[in-house]
Amino acid sequence: MASVQLHNVQKNYDGKTTVIHGMELEIRHGEFVVFVGPSGCGKSTLLRMIAGLEDISGGDVLIDGVRVNDAPPRHRDIAMVFQDYALYPHKTLFDNMAFGLRLRKTPEDEIKRRVMDAARLLRIDHMLDRRPAALSGGQRQRVAIGRAIVRQPKVFLFDEPLSNLDAQLRNEMRSEIKKLHQRLGATIIYVTHDQVEAMTLADRIVVMSGGHKMQYATPDEIYNQPAAQFVAGFTGSPPMNLVPCALSGGAVDLGGARVQLPPTLATRAEIAKKHVFGIRPENISPLPRNVTGELNVQSTVVISEPLGAETLVTFQVGQVELVARCAASYKMPAGSQQTLYLDPQAMHLFDGDSGKAL
Repeated sequence: MASVQLHNVQKNYDGKTTVIHGMELEIRHGEFVVFVGPSGCGKSTLLRMIAGLEDISGGDVLIDGVRVNDAPPRHRDIAMVFQDYALYPHKTLFDNMAFGLRLRKTPEDEIKRRVMDAARLLRIDHMLDRRPAALSGGQRQRVAIGRAIVRQPKVFLFDEPLSNLDAQLRNEMRSEIKKLHQRLGATIIYVTHDQVEAMTLADRIVVMSGGHKMQYATPDEIYNQPAAQFVAGFTGSPPMNLVPCALSGGAVDLGGARVQLPPTLATRAEIAKKHVFGIRPENISPLPRNVTGELNVQSTVVISEPLGAETLVTFQVGQVELVARCAASYKMPAGSQQTLYLDPQAMHLFDGDSGKAL
């Protein structure tokens, strides 16, 4: 395993179109770091620059303290797992996993040992004589991961490896990849557009937008202390409620409904001219009707979405709508009046101009 550092890394095309803007990152030995963001944010481009598959326009990439900007991929001691598996259809699983080692003239007894160890780890040791066409998507992805493991690289790179799998297989493989990291203790950099994958897999997450790093932190910090409005709106399912608001007297006005802010948040809010109020669905609680309090607001039920274990309910509060995560037993029909409690410890304010958290 190894550390990876990116210092002011940039990528542009034709000297005009910049897709990565001065990226600064430090990935520690044995850390699982996920790059996450919407399509076109630059996450796969950044991964390919680390791998040596894309030229670097500016800055430096270091692996274990060694600058590798000009080193070809085969000299960077990395292994990459692609979205499309990239298996040889005419070769058995054993030969697919052994192919890279044979190119490096590794002794056959060492190849057999490494392939069998990786196959047992991935629970595919009973099918090594099969060809890819005889496998499910999840099994093919295990072979692709096994091919990377036998290399024993310093860094594993995963480029949206679960995108082609159905929902159940994605969940199973996500669990397997996390277990694999715990067993190997390897340094892993993983790209995905799925924020659930990012939150469940990562030690730390890089949230990207438009080639910029919006936040680099643990999943808990990303979720509970988003550094920007974009991060708050991208993470969570459903995401944080974000509504433009007016601020006066230490309270926010949500189009006719006033909500008192905690004193510390109200003080920080004074540095911005425009404000966006944020609160996550699980921090909004229905109360018995007409219960009063400075943290309570009156609302009207708009729509309920039963999900089995819980019910998502959209409430009209003043002139805005807020989504709340309610108990599965919540049955109030549309049009009903409902008092809501907003947890003051979970309120957020963002600068309406810059999008930064206040």
